[in-house]
Amino acid sequence: MGLNDFWFLLIAVLWTGYFFLEGFDFGVGILTRLLARDRTERRVLINIIGPVWDGNEVWLITAAGAMFAAFPVWYATFFSSFYLLLVLALLLLIVRVLAFEYRHKRPEESWQRNWELVLFASSLLLPFLWGMMFANMVRGVPINSQQNFAGSFTDLLNWPALLGGLAFVALCTVHGAVFTALKTVGDIRVRARTFAAKATVVALLLGGALLIWIQAERGTAWTAMALAMAVVGLLGTLAMNAKAREGWAFSFTGVAIASVVAAIFLALAPDLMPSSLNDAWNLTIDNSASGPYTLKVMTWVAVIMMPLVLLYQGWTYWVFRKRIGPQHIPADAH
Repeated sequence: MGLNDFWFLLIAVLWTGYFFLEGFDFGVGILTRLLARDRTERRVLINIIGPVWDGNEVWLITAAGAMFAAFPVWYATFFSSFYLLLVLALLLLIVRVLAFEYRHKRPEESWQRNWELVLFASSLLLPFLWGMMFANMVRGVPINSQQNFAGSFTDLLNWPALLGGLAFVALCTVHGAVFTALKTVGDIRVRARTFAAKATVVALLLGGALLIWIQAERGTAWTAMALAMAVVGLLGTLAMNAKAREGWAFSFTGVAIASVVAAIFLALAPDLMPSSLNDAWNLTIDNSASGPYTLKVMTWVAVIMMPLVLLYQGWTYWVFRKRIGPQHIPADAH
């Protein structure tokens, strides 16, 4: 395996880590309107992701930075192709941060309700936008012989993109529901499991449809294996959730999300972004990479820094591992 291949693999791992970790806090944000019955329960949901959501976003920054440094042509074409979608995603990321930070700054119910709506909307729309972008990347976008985007925003509005967006939202919602059941006690935990069971069926249908389309579009034996693993993951989620084994259910939702992301990158390889105009104009692992010296330096940095990041995040989750419920929320703190 050359350094080009190694960095393609590492970027796939970084995106997988992002969707695995940020996926459940997107899901919990969605559940603040679909599961929580009052302000106290919404506070419980916000508290279970409060210590970790910002650390989860580090994976997005690292994935984008790795794309820029290892495959600058891919980075440039990706960001120009999905410019409007990425600007919208950036705005949603910003207002989502504000929702976490500003909600508790004033006690008025209307103030807190408005920021909760912002949190819900941003948590819902962000996975939808990411799903649209990655589905379009598999489908192919108009890239010309100069490796530039030669289309318009309307080229990105197609049924595979819509399917990708809906599938990502469904998967994140299941992931968040199972995480809620894992991190809470009492009635909200029971309702989270009930919600997770229903949401898993929806995710199985939408995620399965997306993976079948990927298999038909650019399928290989590897993508077929990823499809099978995603199905196993969601079926395992159903089984473990029914037995109230939330830890195992969460692991299985993680397998499903990782399998979907793996299917996308496996379908792309050895391409990075296929051109819908001419296969000869595809961006590939070889024609879009930085020089060998750059990749070598980056590899040493990654070897040193990645274990430290994993250790730090693991420690954070261990510190905040205990379950909470409405009884842990003070009456005057919403």
